[in-house]
Formats: sequence, structure tokens, C-alpha cells
Amino acid sequence: MQEAGSLTQSLGLGRVLGQIYAYMYFSQTPRSLGDLQHALGISKGAASMCVRQLEQWGAVQKVWVRGDRKDYYEASDWFGNILKKAVMDTVGKRLLSYQALLEQMGSTAANDSEGNGEGAFVRERIVRLQTFQTRAQRLWKNPLLQALLQ
Repeated sequence: MQEAGSLTQSLGLGRVLGQIYAYMYFSQTPRSLGDLQHALGISKGAASMCVRQLEQWGAVQKVWVRGDRKDYYEASDWFGNILKKAVMDTVGKRLLSYQALLEQMGSTAANDSEGNGEGAFVRERIVRLQTFQTRAQRLWKNPLLQALLQ
């Protein structure tokens, strides 16, 4: 499970997310948030947040366990669907956050009036990054790419 956590962390998705998925994937029976909390040594809040994210991607689903009122979850093994949803979710959000960051940097650089030429250089670099980000966002929204990811 540590390796799964390291993998998801290296992808920028969070260590606990990978650990939870691996734990549930290799479990023969559905698991509750309490099971995750005890097995992985995490808080119930962390378990809940990660399970909700995994549910959103279709990596886990809630299942009913007879005679128990707790929510139980089991892992999906439809890896292509999970990967598609995770990529669409994370890349889309990151492109939007980078756009906001570049706009903020651009306004900060525009207010920089040191006059040593460094401000103009920085503004030029920010404009180039904004151009690249706009192209990447346009590519991401391309209907052909979206169809391929469906």
C-alpha cells in the first residue's frame, strides 16, 4: 500500500488516495471508513474525503452490507474508466488554477516599475506562459480529445 501511495503522490494526487484504493482493491470484502482509518492510520475525515474523490472517479462504489447501517465501499477494477475520469478532473482543474495564477502574476508584473528592464522581461515571459496556457486549455477542450477520453 505504501507503493500505491508513493505512486499517486508522485502524480500529484495525494498519498492517502493511493493507499485507500490499494487497500480496498486487495480486500475481499467491502470496507467502511472506520476500517480504512484503522488499517491505514489516518483520520476519519481524510478517509471520507479520499473515498468521496475515488467515488467521483468511479474507482470505488458504495455497497450495502446486510445488517449494518454503516457505509461500505469496494474498489472497481475498470482501470481505463478510472484513469479517464481522474485525468479529466485533475488536468481540467489545474489548467484553470494556472490561468488564475498567471493573471495574478501578470498584474503584479504590470505594477512593477523598477525601470531596470527586468519588469519588461518578466512581463514578456508571463505573456508567453499565458499564450501556452491558453493553447493547452484550447487543446484540452478540443472535442476530438474529449471524445477520445470518453
